Amino acid sequence: MIPTEDASARKKEIEEKLKQEQETLSFIRENLEKSDQLTKGMVSILSSFESRLMQLENSIIPVHKQTENLQRLQENVDKTLSCMDHVISYYHVAKDTDRIIREGPTGRLAEYLSCIAKIQKAVEYFQDNNPDSPELNTVKARFEKGKELLEAEFRNLLTRYSKPVPPILILDALTVDDELEVQEEVMLEHLPEAVLQDIICISGWLVEYGRNQDFMNVYFQIRSNQLDRSIKGLKDHFRKNSASSGVLYSPAVQTKRKDTPTKKAPKRPVYISDHDPRVKHHSDALNEKHGAASGKDDVLDIEIDSYIHCISAFVKLAQSEYALLTEIIPEHHQKKTFDSLIQEALDNLMLEGDNIVSAARRAIMRHDYSAVLTIFPILKHLKNSKSDFDSTLQGTAASTKNKLPTLITSMESIGAKALEEFADSIKNDPDKEYNMPKDGTVHELTSNAILFLQQLLDFHETAGAMLASQETSSSASSYSSEFSKRLLSTYICKVLGNLQLNLLSKSKVYEDSALSAIFLHNNYNYILKSLEKSDLIALVKVTQKKAEVSYRELIEQQIQMYQRSWFRVTEHLTDRNMPVIQPYNKLKDKERQVIKDKFKGFNDGLEELCKTQKGWAIPDKEQRDFIRQAQKRVVSEGYRAFLHRCANIQFTKNPEKYHKYRPEQVEDMIERLFDTSA
Repeated sequence: MIPTEDASARKKEIEEKLKQEQETLSFIRENLEKSDQLTKGMVSILSSFESRLMQLENSIIPVHKQTENLQRLQENVDKTLSCMDHVISYYHVAKDTDRIIREGPTGRLAEYLSCIAKIQKAVEYFQDNNPDSPELNTVKARFEKGKELLEAEFRNLLTRYSKPVPPILILDALTVDDELEVQEEVMLEHLPEAVLQDIICISGWLVEYGRNQDFMNVYFQIRSNQLDRSIKGLKDHFRKNSASSGVLYSPAVQTKRKDTPTKKAPKRPVYISDHDPRVKHHSDALNEKHGAASGKDDVLDIEIDSYIHCISAFVKLAQSEYALLTEIIPEHHQKKTFDSLIQEALDNLMLEGDNIVSAARRAIMRHDYSAVLTIFPILKHLKNSKSDFDSTLQGTAASTKNKLPTLITSMESIGAKALEEFADSIKNDPDKEYNMPKDGTVHELTSNAILFLQQLLDFHETAGAMLASQETSSSASSYSSEFSKRLLSTYICKVLGNLQLNLLSKSKVYEDSALSAIFLHNNYNYILKSLEKSDLIALVKVTQKKAEVSYRELIEQQIQMYQRSWFRVTEHLTDRNMPVIQPYNKLKDKERQVIKDKFKGFNDGLEELCKTQKGWAIPDKEQRDFIRQAQKRVVSEGYRAFLHRCANIQFTKNPEKYHKYRPEQVEDMIERLFDTSA
């Protein structure tokens, strides 16, 4: 059972909570009533605001629509006025642009093109809207006049600023300095940059708006003339500056091989001006650097080097012209225009090459085969330049591309003919007595033949390919360098064989067999030494391994033939017919006469041979000394032995009459053989 005190305390607590809840409920009710009142007031206000807005909207919308209509009307009026002004401006274009068009585009190209654009728009307007109006004819005429003046400006700019490239700049562009690791490539700027941009601008307008391609003909004619003048200027430079100071360098020698690794060179643009202070001293600098050629025909070498330089210059200048052309001429017209541009210069070079071939052909007809050698350095350079030519002429007509190969073929053909006829001329050179060297020295035919072959050695690859080009066999159609090398070796051996046969025939002109032997000895020795000295022997050995041995055997045979001439001297020193000498026995007259005859025969033979052979010549000191020593040894030994046998024989009362020479004197006489100055 719950105690009474606790129950009353609990009841009191509940009553207090109930009272608090009632008070809270009463507060909530009062707030709800206030909220309802506020809500009703707000709804009333919003309803009133909505009503007023509707009234305002009903009043404003008509006004707004009226305003929009007014604005639209205003805009239409403005547009109409603007269109009227625009249309009216077309009627004034001819008058507004008259002064600028008449004065031309010079010095104000941008303003001029702007006027042309206005005229063009006027033409389009009248064509579309009023094709029968007189204004159309006016603006059309003005447009054509403007186009003509632009074409004239294009021509004038090109003519005024296009100059031949000075030889100094061409040679700079061709020169390669072996001492520089990084080569500086010289770029030729044919036109000032500002002028070039104007020309490009005019060209672009003429193509896009002028519908005119005549300016391309103007372009190639002017630039073609400058290209040709540049090459002719280089040629004149060679003739003027090389005549007094020697032959200038050859690009075939100075230019690096293509497979030589080098760093890419920075490009150095050089503008072509009328006056370059370096031109005056260029030749001196070149000759100081490269030296003058010696032992050559200056005029001939100048012509060769000049043509070689002109070929290289053409490639360099043509490449430069193509680079310029690509900036001015539309892409689909570039190859055709370039083809036309280079024709005159290329034709002149090919004509000059044909003249060289014709000159070589005439030289062959008069048997001047050394003159034919002029085509070898040229042909070598042409073949070395062919890849650059092909690259430069890529895209041109087939007739243009074939010009260089045709010239190369002509040169190879005439060169091969010259080689063949030269070999035949060596074989068939007549044995003319008056043309034979009186002292038995080297014949002119031998020296000329060896000189020809030595010069051929400088162009052995060209000569070998030249011979191979004439082969009709299947193996020759794809000939290699080894094949052409064997052909050249065979050819050289053929020439040497023909020379040997001819020399043998010529030697028979001499009545004295000893002089004939000296003649053959000198010529064989000269051939061998020349082959060894010039490295021709290496080419000969390609097909004749024992060539040196063969020539040495021939030389030795001729020495032996010569030595036989002394038998008529030394035969008197032998024991043949020599009387048997008994001590204290007196010689018979017949026996004394035998000894006298031996002395006399020796003395007369020695004097005669020494007198005759002293006028003969052996140019090779080594061979001359060898033959003298060998002969001194044979004669001296035999003479000393003979004197020893006759030492105690009384065969005459005047021994000094027969014993004319001491052995030392005999040796001295032999020592003076082959000495024309003695």
